[in-house]
Amino acid sequence: MKNQKKAYLFGLGAVACWSTVASAFKLSLDYFDPAQLLLVATSSSLLLLLGLLARQGKLHLLGRTLKQRPGYYALLGLINPALYYLVLFQAYDLLPAQQAQTLNYTWAITLTLLAVPFLGQTIRRQDWVAIVLGYLGAMVIATKGNLLSLNFESPLGVALALGSTLLWAGYWILNTRNQADPLVTLTLSFLLGLPVIVLATAWLSDFALTAWQGWVGAIYVGLFEMGFAFVMWLLALRHAENTARISNLIFISPFASLVLLRLLVGEQIYPATLVGLVMIVTALLIQQWRPRGRFAKPSSAE
Repeated sequence: MKNQKKAYLFGLGAVACWSTVASAFKLSLDYFDPAQLLLVATSSSLLLLLGLLARQGKLHLLGRTLKQRPGYYALLGLINPALYYLVLFQAYDLLPAQQAQTLNYTWAITLTLLAVPFLGQTIRRQDWVAIVLGYLGAMVIATKGNLLSLNFESPLGVALALGSTLLWAGYWILNTRNQADPLVTLTLSFLLGLPVIVLATAWLSDFALTAWQGWVGAIYVGLFEMGFAFVMWLLALRHAENTARISNLIFISPFASLVLLRLLVGEQIYPATLVGLVMIVTALLIQQWRPRGRFAKPSSAE
């Protein structure tokens, strides 16, 4: 049943969750390394997702859905949560959170490019403008405004942050033709991704998870970044009378996140970060723009 007020409340709830996670990532990485953080966060999120499916009486759908396409769901789990969050957390470990977060925010622009070979979509003129503006903004952030010098604080961190956008965009491209229940799909992804994460932790790190602060942060990430935010966003879209208005709420998140990084983590926010973020958000808004009074071609970011 459509209810725009409820849609706004759920949408703002999801945005509030996403606004806190950059701070949670950075604080948690003071106590756990990326693989350890991912192991605890994924386990916490999986327990939440299984509980939600049990409440909805959908647990039986897990086996039935997996049986239909086992290789497909194994690939989803390998990408998200395993590879995507390992790469993203490592980027956060190497870069200031403001840089890692904002560079990762270009995933929608990456999706536009990947949709051409994988989905057969075309790139409109305004998409090219958005692509150039978005990646120029990313360069402003990565170089702290020194574009001509191309001097990166951590070239590997920048590469990982941008590489995470390829993984995230790829995950959503794989999901475009998936007709299964979204909550069931996400639960299967985490269920099948968890063994990969356990092996990655054994290989890249260890299981000496002794710091309680790391546990608190990792559980928070699992529940709010990977769990509640996703569910609230689904509910927001389900109740929305106007999906575009709800989708635009997401642009609040990176700016709110910068405020929290300053207050909670104590990061000095670079002017170049603000300039680059405005450029990226402007690029994303350009992508979403539709001429009035005419039927525009579907955006490749959708």
